[in-house]
Amino acid sequence: MYKKKECVAMLLAGGQGSRLYSLTETTAKPAVEFGGKYRIIDFPMSNCVNSGIDTVGVLTQYQPLVLNEYIGNGQPWDLDRNTGGVMVLPPYQGKKSSDWYRGTANAIYQNLAFIERYDPDYVLVLSGDHIYKMDYDEMLSAHKRMNADATIAVLEVPLKEASRFGIMNTDEDGRIYEFEEKPKHPKSTKASMGIYIFNRKILADYLRRDEKNPASSNDFGKDIIPAMLNDGCRMFTFPFRGYWKDVGTLSSLWEANMDLLGSEPKFVLHDRDWRIYSRNNAEPPHFVGENAQIKNTIVTEGCKIYGIVENCVLSNGVVVEEGAYVRDSVIMSDARIGRGANVNYSIVGSGTVIGADSTVGKPKDAASGITLLAPGLELEPETIVPDGTMLNAAEH
Repeated sequence: MYKKKECVAMLLAGGQGSRLYSLTETTAKPAVEFGGKYRIIDFPMSNCVNSGIDTVGVLTQYQPLVLNEYIGNGQPWDLDRNTGGVMVLPPYQGKKSSDWYRGTANAIYQNLAFIERYDPDYVLVLSGDHIYKMDYDEMLSAHKRMNADATIAVLEVPLKEASRFGIMNTDEDGRIYEFEEKPKHPKSTKASMGIYIFNRKILADYLRRDEKNPASSNDFGKDIIPAMLNDGCRMFTFPFRGYWKDVGTLSSLWEANMDLLGSEPKFVLHDRDWRIYSRNNAEPPHFVGENAQIKNTIVTEGCKIYGIVENCVLSNGVVVEEGAYVRDSVIMSDARIGRGANVNYSIVGSGTVIGADSTVGKPKDAASGITLLAPGLELEPETIVPDGTMLNAAEH
């Protein structure tokens, strides 16, 4: 017998993340490292816990091994519950057929049985690849206050960028009367964040109807939301005014890491009132050598710094050897920067070794783009990697 829950969260974490290139060749995008000691999925998971939501289904598909292992029984997020907690939900063999998730709506449809065992009044649908802090309980309160069938979180964006997003057009009280997917001439600047709250019975009805439509792409933005609007459902926006970043590209991932730096960072990790939970291996304290210089940098446990590091985010176990200079870069776990090496405006994958006196990338102001070194690479001494290069293990 399952205990009834007011709200169940469904976290979509199955995307391939192809725009992160080699970082996601063997790892699902939500499991990519971020901010030194976290992974991207830590943020929506922590938001759930901090918002009082204790039942979370994580829908995995592409390269799920690392993500499944990372989530485990949910203990780091206080989600190892006897009733509820976190459950990883991959596609599975059904009575009639076996299907990969064909879209965001189909992924939820395939897991209606998980949702309905808790008989929730509401379902919260989330994406697993955004960096932000959000109180979902405030959004749920607004949903109930407006007697809504669905509520969609929106972020105000500059008008010149609005055509990149799904845009919600609303009346004065926030009720949505039109949804436009990446409009050429946007009528508003309310961009959908891909965060939805639905009344569960209404959602289940529309998902079942959508599944029967052979012409549907089984997507919330393209199919479910327009269908509900066409039927006159009560749909409202919930304005969000905090920091939010979609880290689906190399540049946005780099920018979000850089937003953690400085005396007044754009995004604060060390917030005692809104803790970001994660699963981390126990690491020794970091060590700073006598000739090391560190400026405006996040240094995680287990790092050993003997060279110069400036404007960087270093994950656990990174080694920067004597005479190395690392600037404006994101260095993932257990990477080693060899003696005298120079690394600029780069993302370096976990476990990669950069040989002595190598040069990777160019200073940000002179570079043609971010340089990416895939996880597990071993560069010979004096290797030169041109700026803007994406170097994969198979190519080296």
